[in-house]
Amino acid sequence: MMISCQEQSRTGHRTRSGNGLRWLVVVLGLFVLGGCANEENLRKSKGFYQEGIARLSSDQQQAYVSFQKAVKLNPDNKEAHYGLGHIYSSQGRFKLAEESFREAIRIDADYAEANTYLGQVLASQDRWKEAIAVYRQALSNPLYSTPDLARFHLGKALMHEGDLQGAMEVLEDATTVTPPNVPPAMLQLELARVYHRLGFDVRAREALSKVTTLDKGGEQASAAQELLSQLKP
Repeated sequence: MMISCQEQSRTGHRTRSGNGLRWLVVVLGLFVLGGCANEENLRKSKGFYQEGIARLSSDQQQAYVSFQKAVKLNPDNKEAHYGLGHIYSSQGRFKLAEESFREAIRIDADYAEANTYLGQVLASQDRWKEAIAVYRQALSNPLYSTPDLARFHLGKALMHEGDLQGAMEVLEDATTVTPPNVPPAMLQLELARVYHRLGFDVRAREALSKVTTLDKGGEQASAAQELLSQLKP
């Protein structure tokens, strides 16, 4: 039986439509499966990160392995990159630590904790100006929950670079954070050093008196006594 060109066209259209529908179902199915797999990877990555944190104080090598697994499953796990940076820094592997912290900051530009730790890594390599810049970047985040940490390290860096006025200001700001995240005796000792170098010996004595009260018989108290002996009577 002869089939007209019009009928052939209608038949071909139905066939193509059916094939198209089947392909659409397949593609959507793959998309859903891919989404589920990605969610599973994110969940596992978070689990490995938490495992790393739990092991960090008792078995640093195992913590390192857990953080690496977390990053492999989710390259955008900023906390896992931070954990790796911490381990590298504690081992004195500053180049790798810097890379890890910078990757965490690439993922989240407002990651103030990573900026503060990166600053310490840079300061350990005598890269003071770079350290000052990242400390300031950390403090630009108004939601940073421990700003006195960045201010304390920024104050020390500014003092190293000779900006005593700037150091005094940020260290004084650090003392206003409640509850404190920097040991108060340590912070008061740095303030006393800045006051002394600025010639403010009365202020220095007041700060050192706080140190000896806060850290009776401790390392900071001993350093305070040494500095007291250098002040003018």
